[in-house]
Amino acid sequence: MQSEGLQFTRKDFLWTVAGTVLLTSEAAAQRKPGKLLLVVAHPDDEYAFAGAVYRLVREEGWTAEQVVITDGEAGYRYAELAEAYYGVDLTGDRERLREIRKQEVLRAGKILGIRKHYFLEQRDLGFGADAAAADFSNWDRPRLSATLHDLLQRERYDAVFTLLPTEATHGHHRAATLLALEAVADLPAESRPLVLGAQPASAEDAPLRFAGLPSEPLTATTSAEPALVFDRTASFGYQHALNYQVVVNWIIAEYKSQGLFQSDYGRHQTEQFWLFAIGGRETGGRFPELTADLRKH
Repeated sequence: MQSEGLQFTRKDFLWTVAGTVLLTSEAAAQRKPGKLLLVVAHPDDEYAFAGAVYRLVREEGWTAEQVVITDGEAGYRYAELAEAYYGVDLTGDRERLREIRKQEVLRAGKILGIRKHYFLEQRDLGFGADAAAADFSNWDRPRLSATLHDLLQRERYDAVFTLLPTEATHGHHRAATLLALEAVADLPAESRPLVLGAQPASAEDAPLRFAGLPSEPLTATTSAEPALVFDRTASFGYQHALNYQVVVNWIIAEYKSQGLFQSDYGRHQTEQFWLFAIGGRETGGRFPELTADLRKH
C-alpha cells in the first residue's frame, strides 16, 4: 500500500506489529507487582482465597502479609483426631492449642508465600449453636483499629482480601471484615487499597448476590454479583494434570488440629470476590491488573 509516496511493505508491517507486541510486553514486565494484605479472624480462614493468593504471590510476584485477629483457642471441637499426631491433649490444653494453631498458620503461610504475619492475639470465644452470632465483645477494638490503620498507612497495599460479611457468615468473620473496612475508610481516598470480600463456592451452591449489609454502609459493594471469580480447577502443567485445588489441599493439610476442616478437600471449585465500594477511585486502575494477574495461566 502507498501513502504520500511511501512504500509500506509486508515486511514493514510485520516489524511494526512485532514492535508493538514487544512494547506491550515490556510495559507489562515493568509493571511493579502488587502488595496484598489478608485480614482474617482465625487461623485457617485464608482457605477462602488460598488459590488466588498463591497465584498472585508465587506466580505473579506480588508480596502478601496476613493479619490474624484471634488466637483460635475455640477451635478444639474436632481436634481429637490430631492429638495423637501432636502428642498433646488439644481439647483440654488450650494454651498448647493456641501455639499449635499459630504454627499451622505459619506453615500454611509458607506455602502461599506470606512475607509476614501479624498475630493480634484476641481470645477466641467461639460460638454456641449459631456461628453467625459468635461473640467478639472481648476484642480490643481501639487497638485492632489502630493496628490496621497504621499498617495500611505504612505499607500502602494495593489490595486487601477478607471474607464476605453476609448475615449468615461467622460473626468473627463479619467483625474482622468491618474492622478492615473501617481502617480503609479512615485513609485519604487517593491512598485507599482495593478491598475484596471472598466466598468459596461449589458447583452445587445457589448463585450468591451480596450488595452489602443494610445496617453497615461500609459493606456496600460495587455490584451484587461477584466482581471476579477465581477458578481453582483451572488446569495447567504437563498434560494439564495440575490445578489450584492441589494448593488449596496443601493448605487444608497444614491445619491438622482442625479435624472437620480436613473434609473440605475438593469441596469448593471457585473463589468468588466482591469489590467493596469504599476503595478509593485512584485504585480503579489496579483492579484490571489484579483481574488480569488472576486470569493468566
